[in-house]
Amino acid sequence: MTVNHENDSPQEGDEGQAVKRAADDATLQLAGEELSVSKETVETGRLRVATRTREREAVIDENLAREHVEIETVPIGLRIDAIPKTRQEGDTTIIPIVEEKLVVERRLVLKEEVRIKRVRTTEPHKETVMLRYQEAVVTRHPSDTGSTDAGSVLGQANPERE
Repeated sequence: MTVNHENDSPQEGDEGQAVKRAADDATLQLAGEELSVSKETVETGRLRVATRTREREAVIDENLAREHVEIETVPIGLRIDAIPKTRQEGDTTIIPIVEEKLVVERRLVLKEEVRIKRVRTTEPHKETVMLRYQEAVVTRHPSDTGSTDAGSVLGQANPERE
């Protein structure tokens, strides 16, 4: 706040109060502080992260599907005029087998059929296999300039798993 000496009228300052000039020409000095804040990065230590591959046994308990075929030969002995086509009856494929027989005249005779049937079975299968896994090992290296608390090391590997 300042006071104008020429016309003795008070002037407003930062505080919003008026100060009148004293009769003995005294000046009131006001002081103020200013604060400056800044940040800087300080290295307090370094971390090293490494991965380790390990193995452990695991039991696999799954059902395995397996297919096999059953082949049945069925004698027919039937006289036919044309070669029959391969056909499907349900899950059985029927393949006709024909032969020519020489008689006084030539005839087609269905000698037999080969029947191929798919049979699917499921059986339990249990096996012990080795599985690999990785874990992270974190090691903290303190800096020469900063101080660290030895009890507050972050990310140490679990000693039970080693």
